[in-house]
Amino acid sequence: MTDVSYTTTEKDADLGDYFALMKPRVMQLVVFTALVGLLAAPVSVHPVIAFASILFVAVGAGASGALNMWWDADIDAVMRRTSKRPIPAGKVQPGEALNLGVALSGLSVMMLALSANLLAAGLLAFTIFFYAVIYSMWLKRATPQNIVIGGAAGAFPPVIGWVIATGSFSVEAWLMFALIFMWTPPHFWALALFMKSDYDDAGVPMLTVTHGRKSTRAHIIVYTVLLAILAVGTGFTAIGGPIYLAAAVVLNALFLKGAYDIWRRDETQAEADGYAVEKKFFRLSLWYLFAHFGVILLEAVLRPYGLGGW
Repeated sequence: MTDVSYTTTEKDADLGDYFALMKPRVMQLVVFTALVGLLAAPVSVHPVIAFASILFVAVGAGASGALNMWWDADIDAVMRRTSKRPIPAGKVQPGEALNLGVALSGLSVMMLALSANLLAAGLLAFTIFFYAVIYSMWLKRATPQNIVIGGAAGAFPPVIGWVIATGSFSVEAWLMFALIFMWTPPHFWALALFMKSDYDDAGVPMLTVTHGRKSTRAHIIVYTVLLAILAVGTGFTAIGGPIYLAAAVVLNALFLKGAYDIWRRDETQAEADGYAVEKKFFRLSLWYLFAHFGVILLEAVLRPYGLGGW
């Protein structure tokens, strides 16, 4: 992080600006996947305990976002996609974001330990540390594999949800982890393709910067193939079932087609149509993950009635 100062006045920042520090869109994904992990587990949890636990997981996710925005304030100011975030926009001072992130981190971990169990709280603490320190402070600016390794931070929520319910790990929890982990690189590399010079300007060694766009396109299709094998294979496990399997086959056929369309294009074609194919794939990737976890949840809800699972 470079030394960047921002000018703000008391009236500039409102509650919405501080909430924006917590990356609410990312929080939605965290809450949803954590909830699916909790409900897919073979152990029922009292609704009050479940609600409180997921709430504290959400607070932990918000803490990670605030710490990330504090550390990345300098490059956020350079990139068009992030230049209007509260710190580069001059509405919130970096120190305020740091204080908020640290306070929410401690609060979320402590309260999750009280509402659920120590293992879930410890995993939440590790997730916050991984995202804020391992990914944001180290990997993001050090290696083109930043999003590959760093993607683990976003993949832990369903495992945390499972541990909240069971107090232990399982193969099924790690399968949900793997779905998010393998989905993250093609999702973000597609974004990097149509964001053009943002990562170059910010000095972030994204794959598009270090290895070029042709190599990035090849990486997208390789990861998508591996993801499709994993996603469809999950349909035959304890968290899968016929509904999940049918949905996974359709979703991954569409995802593979999108990755293939990206791979066969060159930059001349992409620039000519404003990166329409890449943008379409990126939008599909958002629905792809929510849909997979949605049908995992559906299988879990139907299973007690003999309608879900194998």
